[in-house]
Amino acid sequence: MRESAGVKRRLVNTDTLFRFQSLFGLVVVFVVAVLASPVRNGEIIFLSVSNLGNVVRAVSEIGIIAIGMTFVILIGGIDLSVGAVLGLSAVGTAILMVDNGWGVLPTVLVVLLIGAAFGALQGVATAVVGIQAFIVTLAGLQVARGLARIWSGGVGVPIAYGDGPQQAPPSFEILRGSINGVLPVPAVIFLVLGAIAVVVLRTTAFARHVYAIGGNERAARLAGVPVTRVKIAVFVIAGLLTAVAGIIHAGQLSQGSPNDGIGYELNAIAAVVIGGTSLAGGVGTMIGTLAGALLLGILTNILGLNNIDANIQLLVTGLVIVAAAALQKLRRSVT
Repeated sequence: MRESAGVKRRLVNTDTLFRFQSLFGLVVVFVVAVLASPVRNGEIIFLSVSNLGNVVRAVSEIGIIAIGMTFVILIGGIDLSVGAVLGLSAVGTAILMVDNGWGVLPTVLVVLLIGAAFGALQGVATAVVGIQAFIVTLAGLQVARGLARIWSGGVGVPIAYGDGPQQAPPSFEILRGSINGVLPVPAVIFLVLGAIAVVVLRTTAFARHVYAIGGNERAARLAGVPVTRVKIAVFVIAGLLTAVAGIIHAGQLSQGSPNDGIGYELNAIAAVVIGGTSLAGGVGTMIGTLAGALLLGILTNILGLNNIDANIQLLVTGLVIVAAAALQKLRRSVT
């Protein structure tokens, strides 16, 4: 009995370690970043207010997309279209404000509607028609990228601010600003959306349905879960959040280009996987995803501060993703 209790205790401790792997990883990477940071005039550059602000600013777009991607992966799906939808959203933001002379509010509403509609179409194709999410969203990637190039004429659309023609309202420039010169506005949006997503995924019936579908879709149907509606809603959420990221992207770079967002889908998936969400669905947390996104941001930042070659940065990031996936496999075998 004593031996059995000891084994059970070790399993509980191991499960706790796996459950909070992203938070542990975030702390470890943060400490390593502090130790590896260059020092200027006695100040650790990584810990400077401006640099930490840059870290959160840089991760805000991927982080917001990763929030939506978490819902998709939790139901056992995948969304490869998010990078292209971000590009379409950025182009739409720039064209509607600069070329069409729209105000900020109608532009934002229409772009959000575009993102949500795109997600809804993909959700219907997946949940109603029954096409695999991989195929649907791979096609969606091509469609969104093509629409962005057609809409923009294949070129970037610069955003100039002012009250005259061919200029965006000065109020849109807030996306390039910071609160009290410390916390970038995109970071605030990311953190607020992240907090809302954490609450939703922890406390709502919708979240329980998401986990049920990812765990066993057939059993979820038999239990009365509205599988079709939930699946469509999940893709709508992903499209909506990607549109938010596209608006932020256009605001931060003061332009919208049909090539914006290339590769973002891979970074978003990486953040979700590093955060401990299983690609098989049914297992994962939103806090893990947020920690995974921040971990990637810190890793990229400290490598950049040390002037590490960009190709080496990709290699290191890839190794981190492999390590996270290996931990998931180990967790399944242990628990």
